[in-house]
Amino acid sequence: MFWRNNKTIRPLKKHGKDNEKLSEYARDTYTRASLGTGTMKNAVVLPKGEDLNDWLAVNTVDFYNEVNLLYGSIEEFCTKKTCPVMCAAKTKYAWADGVKIVKPVECCAPKYVGYLMEWIEQQLNDESLFPLQVGGNYPKNYTDIVKSIFKRLFRVYAHIYHSHFKKIVSMGAEAHLNTCFKHFLYFVIEFKLVKDKELVPMKPLLTKWQI
Repeated sequence: MFWRNNKTIRPLKKHGKDNEKLSEYARDTYTRASLGTGTMKNAVVLPKGEDLNDWLAVNTVDFYNEVNLLYGSIEEFCTKKTCPVMCAAKTKYAWADGVKIVKPVECCAPKYVGYLMEWIEQQLNDESLFPLQVGGNYPKNYTDIVKSIFKRLFRVYAHIYHSHFKKIVSMGAEAHLNTCFKHFLYFVIEFKLVKDKELVPMKPLLTKWQI
């Protein structure tokens, strides 16, 4: 259930000690919502008295870990042969990180996800971007960085739904996937992290869920 790169298991990202407390609050609120003792919308709202940047930071780590695990569950079925292009239905995604790969390039889905997970991990490990301590100094372009991460994590969800949902159903994991995705959607909508045009590949499901 982990994302792999050349069969090497990449561990889940951990929080700094102070941020772990805020993350525990986020997970507890989410768990109560998923069990029906709260609402998913309330689970993503910035807690009273907390810093917005800290809240975005801990949730970015948690959503990265969540997508990491979800993709890991179908990774063996997402290959260069089955998914020669990273896409969601008719929408194709090209990869570029602005550093190693400047010009966007089309690649197979597993390679795209590999590039993505490595890139996100690099961002999260950079303390000048994601301080380990609550109330740390965040860069001026911090929100843009977070938006870029969530936009790309959304693409993994979209690919899983469009290309691997039958496999998810056969594994009996569709309820878990749907709950995770709803949580993700409510968070990105609450903080306006993903543009409407990016959500188009999943619009029918969003409409069905009235999100």
